[in-house]
Amino acid sequence: MSTPTHTPIHTHPDIVALRERYDQAAEQPVAQVADGLMLLSGLYAAASAWIIGFSGQTSLTMTNLVCGIAVALLALAFGSAYGRTHGMAFVAPLLGVWMIVSPWIVSGVDTTTAMIWSNVVVGAVVCVLGLGAAAVGMRRPTRLQPPR
Repeated sequence: MSTPTHTPIHTHPDIVALRERYDQAAEQPVAQVADGLMLLSGLYAAASAWIIGFSGQTSLTMTNLVCGIAVALLALAFGSAYGRTHGMAFVAPLLGVWMIVSPWIVSGVDTTTAMIWSNVVVGAVVCVLGLGAAAVGMRRPTRLQPPR
């Protein structure tokens, strides 16, 4: 009786080709600039409480810190291995929307104009860049690859 040999799924030619396509898309200058801007936006969001001056609002400070770090980590993942992380691209726009609405939703926050503007602008930037990152993975290839 012979034992069947199975190859791991990550070495399947279709999966390898798909990852290569995602990595090629992520190597485009526009995608690299978007990933860099998303990283900077995440770092700004994480530090915004101290930059704008609302670090006394502990609940919003922690919300911005956690969301900002999450956005920065997503941007690093997209920039380094988009072929393996593209499935998480939908998270960035959701974090951007959360940053926009969080000054009004997080309890115990006395909002100021600077706080609101900071969160709305950085949230909108993260949302747009996140939608762009998600669109990179949904684009169809521009040229057909010959069968192997």
